[in-house]
Amino acid sequence: MAENDLPLTIFQSIVGITGICGNALVCVVIAKIRFMHTLTNAFIFNQALIDLFGSFMILLNNLVPIPDPLPSNSNGVLLCRLWLSGYFNWALFVSSTFNLVALTLERYLAIVFPFRYQVLGTRKNALIIIVIVWVSAFLFTSYGVFIRYYKGGQCKQKLVAHPEVLGVAVFAVTFLLPVIVMLVVYAHITVVLKRGAGRIQPGPAAAVPSTGTAPEGQGESLMRARRNTFKTLLLVFVAFTICWTPNEVFFLLFNLGVDVNLTSTIFFVTVAMVSTNSCLNPFIYAIKYKQFRKALKTLFGRQGGIEDESTLATVATAHD
Repeated sequence: MAENDLPLTIFQSIVGITGICGNALVCVVIAKIRFMHTLTNAFIFNQALIDLFGSFMILLNNLVPIPDPLPSNSNGVLLCRLWLSGYFNWALFVSSTFNLVALTLERYLAIVFPFRYQVLGTRKNALIIIVIVWVSAFLFTSYGVFIRYYKGGQCKQKLVAHPEVLGVAVFAVTFLLPVIVMLVVYAHITVVLKRGAGRIQPGPAAAVPSTGTAPEGQGESLMRARRNTFKTLLLVFVAFTICWTPNEVFFLLFNLGVDVNLTSTIFFVTVAMVSTNSCLNPFIYAIKYKQFRKALKTLFGRQGGIEDESTLATVATAHD
């Protein structure tokens, strides 16, 4: 295990610093640029905030030494139950997953049921959902606090009756079910967007200017903005699935009693992949999300050339 520690520590430290910088930038852009104040971007802001804290925890875990033995007082108990149990890391990872599901469902409601979205897509409801995301994740993962205990300067773990049941339940709630829900939702959104694109026809030939380029109607622009947001979030989902699946498979097999080597190089690679997910989203936004790119240019004093599209995206996603 020791031979894998140093490379993993270096890698996770780089990921932590990158994640802190990237996600902090996303939060600043969304908070400061007015046309980014939409419901969709509220969930993206929350995603970035969660990943910001997650990146910070990754960095702390790699740089802050843990005393051995643990202090023989309440500090030792707290270190055992809250820190060595990985509670905060795990809770933030689950929060990120739950928020990604909420973000996906928000887009689903806006695109597939736009009239219901006009009623349900309010800032108050968005805030309630965001609070539920945080609270539910921290409550669900709190079992890790209670199965750890302090004894003789060491942090130990209690034996759990039927650990395979607990393991499968955790795997299902924190990974399998969210992935299935998002996969089904994105598939349905894809079908709806294709149908919508087919119904939008270009304007009559008489409206084409002498340049030979037909002016884009508002319906076409709105559809294009929605498709861009959809593709961006689809990439976020794909990145999440790729980064998390190998480690989750290890977790499931381990809890089912399969003899898996948790000190192997391949396992450490899966851990590194999980860490990487916390810093990937800002790069996806910068490369794919046109509204975010325009906001970046606005933040740094450069006006982009996609004003109409970002405005339409705001209209499509914002509702008080």
